[in-house]
Amino acid sequence: MASAAVCSTKEQHQEEERKKQQDASDQLEIGEVHDVQELQRLCAAEDVPERYLREGDDRPGGANVCEQAQIPVIDVGELRRGGGDELRRLRLACEEWGFFQVVNHGIEGELLDGMEKAAREFFALPLEEKQRYPMAPGGIQGYGHAFVFSDDQKLDWCNMLALGVSPASIRRPALWPTTPALFSDTLVRYSAEVRALCAVLLAHVAETLGLAPGTFEGMFGGEAAVQAVRMNFYPPCPRPDLVLGLSAHSDGSAVTVLQQDAGRVGLQVRRGDAWVPVHPVPRALVINLGDSLEVLTNGRYKSVEHRAVTSGEHDRLSIVTFYAPAYDVEMGPLPELVADGEPCRYRRFNHGEYSRHYVTSKLEGKKTLDFAKIN
Repeated sequence: MASAAVCSTKEQHQEEERKKQQDASDQLEIGEVHDVQELQRLCAAEDVPERYLREGDDRPGGANVCEQAQIPVIDVGELRRGGGDELRRLRLACEEWGFFQVVNHGIEGELLDGMEKAAREFFALPLEEKQRYPMAPGGIQGYGHAFVFSDDQKLDWCNMLALGVSPASIRRPALWPTTPALFSDTLVRYSAEVRALCAVLLAHVAETLGLAPGTFEGMFGGEAAVQAVRMNFYPPCPRPDLVLGLSAHSDGSAVTVLQQDAGRVGLQVRRGDAWVPVHPVPRALVINLGDSLEVLTNGRYKSVEHRAVTSGEHDRLSIVTFYAPAYDVEMGPLPELVADGEPCRYRRFNHGEYSRHYVTSKLEGKKTLDFAKIN
């Protein structure tokens, strides 16, 4: 009798587990579960919901990936010392790549590690805790998925926490996590250091164009210049060959600063018809030019498409800071860069107008920049 009771209890437990799995599967099919870490936990091997599956050349496995090429590495310390050779390397990086890594950037390794630790601890929280900071549908701040606007849109295998940092008017304190305890303090210190680095980089980018070092900072609105951070967490995926961690896009910022996992490659940069993986350099930060800088330089320096791919074995974290002109700044090519018969390629517009356009559009290559182009 005892043996029969044990078997009955075991069968009952198995049936409950089967029902749970079926309920989870049903939820996945009708799109009610949107947290990718939960998807990864619930999905059986080889089982990925249809909304995440890419087709044709949009699949990582079907694209041309160039492992031999490497984005440039720039020594910020040498730039600060006035190194002419390094400034020339920066100019070539801006002209030919729109992407580069920086070393000797001045941000302490302890702070970089602290920011990564705080972000990882947040993503490791139970779902109920993370959902205390929800990203509203169509929103860009909080925890969830940004850039999702239709029921039939393909989704990215990524969880996001996005926060406005500066100016103070764009902060939404209710969306800043209180757990882990040091999260907010660490993010404030980290953001101040990254902002200072952006100012240094923009000064040297101006120099490469023959402009005064303070040209960009002077027109960005000082303390009103916009700074936001987005933390991307990519869980392992059972079919990394069929999904994207983050769809191909260019950034709407002037410059973007990305801190990525050491030793975990996921970021890819478009170069011609190929995708170039960005291999982490110890303690380096990845810099890319955004749409705003392409407009200001009249296309001399271009924003570049990039995307993130996933892994079947390990997760990956990236911490991305976007730095852009204040919302009330009037944008358009700088007069100094429209001369000697060079056509003006972009119209004038208010940066806040472009920012609203960008955040209400799907990530779809450089399509958002069509907003600013003159035919």
